[in-house]
Amino acid sequence: MSVRSRPRPATISALISDVDGTLVTDDKRLTERTCTAVARLRDAGIAFTIISSRPPRGLRMLIEPLRLNAPLAAFNGGLLVTPELVVTGEPHFLLPPVARRAIDFLHGRCADVWLFTADEWRVRDANGAYVPREERTVRFAPRVVADFADTEHVGKVVGVSEDFELLRRLEIDARAAFKDEAAVARSQPYYLDFTHPLANKGVAFSALAKLLALREERIAVIGDGMNDIAMFERAGMSVAMGNGFPEVRRAARFVTASNGQDGFAQAVDQFVLQQA
Repeated sequence: MSVRSRPRPATISALISDVDGTLVTDDKRLTERTCTAVARLRDAGIAFTIISSRPPRGLRMLIEPLRLNAPLAAFNGGLLVTPELVVTGEPHFLLPPVARRAIDFLHGRCADVWLFTADEWRVRDANGAYVPREERTVRFAPRVVADFADTEHVGKVVGVSEDFELLRRLEIDARAAFKDEAAVARSQPYYLDFTHPLANKGVAFSALAKLLALREERIAVIGDGMNDIAMFERAGMSVAMGNGFPEVRRAARFVTASNGQDGFAQAVDQFVLQQA
């Protein structure tokens, strides 16, 4: 673990966490140490919640074991939901023409495409790359469709590829091509997410801060993906996972161990609780 040379954060009263690559292991498990760390936060009076690129249904498996009782952010903030998965506040879906362009952009560059609404995950090939992995992650099966003609109420379009370098290049190209029309970021090396411009973790962080009635400098954040940097820029304390992208580790004040080494629990004990 390491510490970047940044101003000392204010007293911490809440922790907001990314999920995949951070809160869960690579095989999508919550470890006993992670659950115990969240319980220690609660015992110390520190609020805890999550911002994830997952759809709302994909958060259900976390709510009971972690005893989550604050609003949660799905689709990188495209949907804020209660622990009962009831949408709260204004949803931020991709505009249908923008979703269509994102689909065409990815198809034209040899990436598989997934489409998520609030209720469904749609794919064209049930045996495509990472489909079984995502099914284990979100714990529901995709609906196989012949095409993506329906682009209404789309929370997220995802480009999927086993070619990580391809997705890195596409992230750069897509940000230039879509500018203010979509937020574009890799949530994992193999996923490139397109969401509404206001469905990004920076905006979601600020929205959750208001719902928690806390100043942003009183909140710590932790994550591993490029989409987590937006919340690092607003938080009073930022922690990058050891398995995170190099750019993410550079952007954070602290770097903890990897998600395979209980880095989340270590960060809670050594950084968050120490500053509480």
